[in-house]
Formats: sequence, structure tokens, C-alpha cells
Amino acid sequence: MTVTADTAIFLAALPMAGRLLGIDVGTKTIGTALCDAQWIIASPATLIQRAKFTADLAHLRSIVTQQSVKGIVCGLPLNLDGTDSPRTQSTRAFARNLSVLNLPVLLWDERWSTAAVERQMIAADITRAKRATRIDSAAAAYILQGAIDRLASS
Repeated sequence: MTVTADTAIFLAALPMAGRLLGIDVGTKTIGTALCDAQWIIASPATLIQRAKFTADLAHLRSIVTQQSVKGIVCGLPLNLDGTDSPRTQSTRAFARNLSVLNLPVLLWDERWSTAAVERQMIAADITRAKRATRIDSAAAAYILQGAIDRLASS
């Protein structure tokens, strides 16, 4: 399937509507988020503890199947100046490996997503311990919300 950073190509590969899965791929966890079929709002979902790719894929496949997901938005960790970061290539490889799910994948710039979410959590007076368990899925929702806002306006 298609793995692209181009929203037009991603849109062309999608059915007319359907739920999207947002993922924030970290070294220890994968934060996930889901949006509604009309692409209005993204919400944090499951936090997956990273293991081997086959185990990670099994978790993601389960979410895709249970939630009738039609496409995936994968956060792409770029440097602040827009160039590739050390994690960019591993994230691109992870996204390419998701092709076995037969879903289009949109690579979405995730710069500032974790920082923005953490600021919101601090403002909401969420403890450091609770922030640590929620930050990756909240960042995935932030990433997915940015993508669906752009997709809905296209």
C-alpha cells in the first residue's frame, strides 16, 4: 500500500470515509489514537509497549480490525529545521513495514507534538507520573488531529 507524506496521494488511496489510526512510534512505546469516521475529532487510545515488530504489528492489526480502520497517520520525527532526525529513518521503515496491513499510511510531521501535549497536561495539573503514562497516546491524538484537520479541508 501507499506510504506517503503527500495528503493528496493519501486521500486518493482512502475510501470516502472511515476511521483513521494515529500512531506515535517511540523507542519503548507506540502511542495510538483514533478518529471518528467523519474525521472530526481524534482521541487517545491504547499505549503499546514496544517489543519485536511482529508483536507490535499484532497489536496494531487488532486495533485496525476491531475499529474498522481505513488508514494510518504515522508521526514523523523531524528536526526543528525540517530535516531528518536520527529517528526519522527508523520511523519510515516502521511505516513501510505496516504495508502488510494493506492500508495507506500518511507520514505526518510531528515536531512539537509531545511538547504541546505536555504543556496542556501541565496546565491541567496532571501529575508527572500520570503524564508519563498518557503522553504518547495524547501525542498520537495531537498528530492525528492535525492530519484530519488538513485532510478535511482538502
